[in-house]
Amino acid sequence: MTATLGKKHWFLFVALGVVSIVLGAIAWVDAISVTLASTIVLGALLIAAGVAQVIHAFAVKDWGGFLFSILGGALYVVGGGLLIEEPVAGSVVITIFVAVSLVISGVTRAVIAARHRELSGWWVVLLGGLFSFVVGVTLYATLPWSGLWLIGTIIAAELIFVGVGWIQFGLALRRGAIATLGTGF
Repeated sequence: MTATLGKKHWFLFVALGVVSIVLGAIAWVDAISVTLASTIVLGALLIAAGVAQVIHAFAVKDWGGFLFSILGGALYVVGGGLLIEEPVAGSVVITIFVAVSLVISGVTRAVIAARHRELSGWWVVLLGGLFSFVVGVTLYATLPWSGLWLIGTIIAAELIFVGVGWIQFGLALRRGAIATLGTGF
């Protein structure tokens, strides 16, 4: 199955990878615009989810939790509206969440590593935890500026890494197809 896929479609995976890398590079160049656009899209998704939750609450009104479902849906709609109305402030709030998450996870990993110094490699976990802690503190310390570029930069990096992965996958399919052709199958 993989050889057949590789013979016919390996180039499509490579092309997808190239497109992803190009889009990632564009996103990296204009990370602020990507951050703001992503915040607006997230706001729209929250509004849609909130409306769906409110509709669901009325559809299963007698099931229980009606008021909590209505409240949760309303909060989604309000939060989404705020993100759309103020994408800069929204991106700062999202960055604060990321920064706090990094600090908490970094401290947690550092404590776990320190408690298990008898295990080989414990120091790698410690360094990873300390790195997460420092990144989280740095993001928080550089607010509001970090809020403007963080989301766009993460999206750009993700597109570039995914693109490299698809290129590698396509080339591996091609190599597999060539190897299969060479054996006479």
